[in-house]
Amino acid sequence: QVQLVESGGGLVQAGGSLRLSCAASGSIFSIDAMGWFRRAPGKQRELVATIAVAASTNYANSVKGRFAISRDYAKNTVYLQMNSLKPEDTAVYFCYAHSNLGPKDYWGQGTQVTVSS
Repeated sequence: QVQLVESGGGLVQAGGSLRLSCAASGSIFSIDAMGWFRRAPGKQRELVATIAVAASTNYANSVKGRFAISRDYAKNTVYLQMNSLKPEDTAVYFCYAHSNLGPKDYWGQGTQVTVSS
């Protein structure tokens, strides 16, 4: 089992920045990828960014050049640095981890990000 706890959401003005954190615990040795998804009101959940064991990253086109994902293996934490935020970035952001045991996907409880215009 893997447990994920997010933090760092909040309210920010357009053009501002936020950093989300996701701390993993449990069977962290089995995690081969982590990332962030988001769900805006009335929309489906969408991928924001992922990072694999080899540090390869993948971003949604809508956030490329503005968001950066990173992982601190010593702290078992993945971060999402969000810059130049736009009102359309408003959503609940969910941390994600893929475990090669099973395999199985794990999700955090979500953290609200609200960008005001």
